Amino acid sequence: MHSSVASDAEKNSIHEKEAQIEEIHHEEHKDDISPELEALLHTDPLTGLTSTEVVERTAKFGRNELPERKKNPILKLLSFFTGAIAYLIEIACIIAAIVGDWIDFGIILALLLINALIGFIEEAKAESALDALRQTLALKTRAWRDGRLQEIEVIDLVPGDVIVLRLGDIVPADARLLGIGATGEATEGDLQIDQSALTGESLPVNKNKGAVVYSSSIVKQGQQLAVVTKTGANTFIGRAANLIAITTEEGHFQKVINRIGNFLIYSTVVLVVIIFIYQMVKFKGTPAGDWKNVLENCLVLTVAAIPVGLPTVMSVTMAIGAKQLAAKQVIVKRLTAVEEMASVSVLCSDKTGTLTLNELTFDEPYLANDFTANDILLYSYMASEPGANDPIESAVRRAAESTLPELQDRQSQHDIPGYKITSFLPFNPTTKMTQATAVQDDGKTFKVAKGAPQVIIGLCGGNDDAVRAVNALARRGLRALGVARTVPGDIERYQLVGMISLLDPPRPDSAETILSCNKLGVDVKMVTGDQLIIAKEVAARLGMGRVILDANHLVDPSKSEEDVTLHCQRADGFAQVIPEHKYRVVELLQKKGLLVGMTVTRTCGLGDGVNDAPALKKANVGIAVHGCTDAARSAADIVLLAPGLSTIVDGITTSRAIFQRLRSYALYRITSTIHFLLFFFIITIVEDWNMPAVLLIMICVLNDAATLVIAVDNTQISQIPDKWRLGQLMVLSTVLAVLLAALSFGHFYVARDVFHVAPFVLHSIMYLHISSAPHFVIFSTRVPGYWFENVPSIAFSACIIGTQIVALLFSVYGVFGEAEEVAGCGWAWGMGVLGISLVYFMLLDVVKVWIFRAWSFEFTAKLWPTAARKHTLNMRKLEAKRLEETTAAWHKIGKIVEMHRVAAAFSHQ
Repeated sequence: MHSSVASDAEKNSIHEKEAQIEEIHHEEHKDDISPELEALLHTDPLTGLTSTEVVERTAKFGRNELPERKKNPILKLLSFFTGAIAYLIEIACIIAAIVGDWIDFGIILALLLINALIGFIEEAKAESALDALRQTLALKTRAWRDGRLQEIEVIDLVPGDVIVLRLGDIVPADARLLGIGATGEATEGDLQIDQSALTGESLPVNKNKGAVVYSSSIVKQGQQLAVVTKTGANTFIGRAANLIAITTEEGHFQKVINRIGNFLIYSTVVLVVIIFIYQMVKFKGTPAGDWKNVLENCLVLTVAAIPVGLPTVMSVTMAIGAKQLAAKQVIVKRLTAVEEMASVSVLCSDKTGTLTLNELTFDEPYLANDFTANDILLYSYMASEPGANDPIESAVRRAAESTLPELQDRQSQHDIPGYKITSFLPFNPTTKMTQATAVQDDGKTFKVAKGAPQVIIGLCGGNDDAVRAVNALARRGLRALGVARTVPGDIERYQLVGMISLLDPPRPDSAETILSCNKLGVDVKMVTGDQLIIAKEVAARLGMGRVILDANHLVDPSKSEEDVTLHCQRADGFAQVIPEHKYRVVELLQKKGLLVGMTVTRTCGLGDGVNDAPALKKANVGIAVHGCTDAARSAADIVLLAPGLSTIVDGITTSRAIFQRLRSYALYRITSTIHFLLFFFIITIVEDWNMPAVLLIMICVLNDAATLVIAVDNTQISQIPDKWRLGQLMVLSTVLAVLLAALSFGHFYVARDVFHVAPFVLHSIMYLHISSAPHFVIFSTRVPGYWFENVPSIAFSACIIGTQIVALLFSVYGVFGEAEEVAGCGWAWGMGVLGISLVYFMLLDVVKVWIFRAWSFEFTAKLWPTAARKHTLNMRKLEAKRLEETTAAWHKIGKIVEMHRVAAAFSHQ
């Protein structure tokens, strides 16, 4: 008998061991404290620091404030006068002043000032991120000093200060909890801290004695003394501010413009200098050889050749694009972000509040003893504290009030129809549950309890199925709460109702938005401070991959930089991140040559958005979603006014249309400049022929003004991220320019040597040709395919053709007169030149399409076989082979699975 009892007890013991609540460990960021600093933290908690110690430590550590780094506005304005194109325009301006050409001087100077002022005003709007960060710190706090509890300014705190943290306080500096109350008494329970502003975690975190609380986090429950460990720039939030301050690298679009500008400028300077030297030598001792005359001729040639309108056309195109985006509730703060967004291939998105709703809601509950979902909602509502400032209590009450019919049409929000709550025991850190006593209308009394799963299961006498259900929920990152009620007729014996599960759910449109982004070639990666299991659960619900990396992997010293970068690129998301990790993710992806977008929103705390500000600044495009705070909005380039990410798809498609217009203009302008320089360099050296300055200026003014309407032209939207292929751009431009130059020489020699036209008439003919032939090429450059596949807009066509009609009239009637060495060429020549220009652009269009189709990375590696290109090509081939083998392996597995299914189907018949 005894052995039988012992055996049963042993079995029960084993069974109990199998069915135990698994503790899910919360990964906490570890703060490093040096031994020297540690020695200063052992302050008597009821005495505090002395005034002398405070003075000494202030001198050593500085004040508890974020350092402000502000650039001199004058120096900032002057920085907009730098850059390749700006330098050449400035040189042209100086030359114009030297030779006394004050009209050109005024025009060039005006262009320079307008471009600089537009840039200065636009960029100044995004420079207030540090100010927003500084304002997130609390203003006053209570601390023990000189044996007295005093209220002091937050900026006066030093390491070693003992401060009081209470419900609702904003933590004023990084501090370590001491586990005692304000007057030295022992405290029960943990301090509940909302640190979502710093880590992005969706739930408050419980912290006990010895744990570190961070500056700008908020105390949600409890009271304790804490000793300050770090202040100012050394705090968790201070390091974030420092990351913003050091992120001042040149933008992607600016790099592209500078490279295009450098290519055109070096070409212009070299050729113009050769012409200057040639004419000075050839016409030495004659009026034509006077250095002022030669310099003035070169100045006109330089102004006509250099792309003085390039920055203006680009800015206007992006500004119109920004207006189009604003109509779709996408506000652009930095104009160049419009272009850069088109090239974004990776979108790193914050989880809490961006991909999710940032509010706890009921998920599928676990039910016991034949209770229903409505039962568990009602009993958990009874056991919830009204008006409690707690996200879990709020979630319970919100779910019940929105689901249960009896709670929706109440006369009083405090009543529960059919029941009366006669007593309520709020949450106690010791018992870890809330309890309520309820009386039904028929007079029957019962109790309900809600709390920690292990406590409620224990209250009901144990339930192995419930334990396993809680463990299953925990492994998926779902927060579980037990609910129980007393059995009828016994007010002290509880039975389990079930387990409610809570989760911050995905936004209704998030999954669809992610799918749309993927179709556009944009890989969406989730970046969150939440735990790994929660991140995986949300990723699965959003239809994302479940390859979520622990952020500590990003800074693992045992891994090589190449391995970490590769893992970062392949991951679907990152969990347990801190500001440095988000910054690191963007940095690693950018090293792979990817353009990265970072989205963020925060809606629930004073310091929110701080953790994302450094990464927003580091990313090629920082996007602040609806509800963001000043820190995130200031650091972002684009602000979405609608909740969630749905408008991001509109932003991507619109920006790609804008990109096509910008690339179209760049291709046209480079082609036009190379053609212009090539023709005039050779014709000047070989024939000593010059075009009158007034005609050169007209080409420059009319053609650049007309191309402004490219901003409203129709275009094709790419289904993959756009990219500035500068090698392709330069090669294609050069080929088209050489073919245009061949046509120009044909016009020149046929008109002069075959038809023997007068010199002044030749000026008019060549003016009309050089104005129209390159200009009509813009009809071809506006799309990568054949020009007729995407018909240009009426406004664009009218402007381009209209300017050439004006040029036609100038040429046919010789409007500028013989005083300017111009004579009318007549309608025959005028219409002939225009007709040839129109037909020729169609021939060039075929060449363009052929080059676009033939161009590939393999082609460039063969054309310019550098070591880096060869290595990249070999890696791409290996990757393609590996992908092919993997696909084949999956195909085989699929066949085996299908065969197994067929066999199983036959076996069941």
